[in-house]
Amino acid sequence: MGSTGIAQSTVAAGILAAGLLAAGAAAAAAAGVKVTPLGLAKGEFCKFDRAMVFEDPNGTRILYDAGRTVAGAGDPRLGRIDVILVSHMHGDHVGDRHQPAPNAGTCADPDISSVALPNTNAVNIALAKNAKIVTGSEMPAFFAGKLKALGGDPKNSVLARFGSSVTVGGVKITTVPAVHSNGVHPAMIGGELGKMLQAAGLGGYVGPPTGYVLTFSNGLVAYLSGDTGITAEQDSVVRGHYGARLVVMNIGDVFTTGPTEAAYVINDLVRPAAVIASHANETATQGGKVIAGTKTDTFMKAVKVPVHLPLSEMTMEFDGAGTCTAGC
Repeated sequence: MGSTGIAQSTVAAGILAAGLLAAGAAAAAAAGVKVTPLGLAKGEFCKFDRAMVFEDPNGTRILYDAGRTVAGAGDPRLGRIDVILVSHMHGDHVGDRHQPAPNAGTCADPDISSVALPNTNAVNIALAKNAKIVTGSEMPAFFAGKLKALGGDPKNSVLARFGSSVTVGGVKITTVPAVHSNGVHPAMIGGELGKMLQAAGLGGYVGPPTGYVLTFSNGLVAYLSGDTGITAEQDSVVRGHYGARLVVMNIGDVFTTGPTEAAYVINDLVRPAAVIASHANETATQGGKVIAGTKTDTFMKAVKVPVHLPLSEMTMEFDGAGTCTAGC
């Protein structure tokens, strides 16, 4: 083959390689992020429901706020878990207790009789799955101490403070401000110190609570609000900097934004393509359909973008633009 033929072959090979790379990138962008709520009752949205598993197209699986509805580390719905996120230390998010088995009790009257203290549900799951716990504020040191005391690897407690990020399994994770409290109940501390704090009516403190922004390999940017009120950062940081297209939003009122306040966050501040309701603190559905007059119903009617119900064990799939492509 002459020099011209070699050059032509080289160019052709380069074009083919570029084409394959472009095709691979297009395929990755087209693949969806799977979101599976793990709630109190299959097919329903109930008062303690917080937990969700996010699965990146590359297979990385992230558990968000295990709380009281994941039936411990042996819950068969979990599968492999690579990362655990904890927005703050309240028992309904970190898991002071939990269902003894999936779907124990009913939506209105759940069975959460299994006590996880002083370890918490999140720590027990991290130990069993050898998963990383990614948190902000002073929470990483607290979780590292728990893991070490229980024979786990304290390095599996990973810090991601405001304005920084870590990438685990191809998913970029950052923390963003949340307006709430973040006290550690004395029962989670345990020992003599825990007894002394409880007797004094005090608890521990591990810095401010957080929300999360996740950037997945298909380009989807998701904002997980944690427990929060309305914050300026929902406009300037979550929308303005990160450009979140999917939001998991607390709507429960009293302790967090209520349905109308949460709707304002969605409509005027973050302005995503879609939202998943969360933390309603009510029996929101019956037979998988929203109950009229509930906070969830109020929120859905007030929001201008598609609202998806986190029906337990019902997997939804979202493309990079935040559009639900399956299961909604």
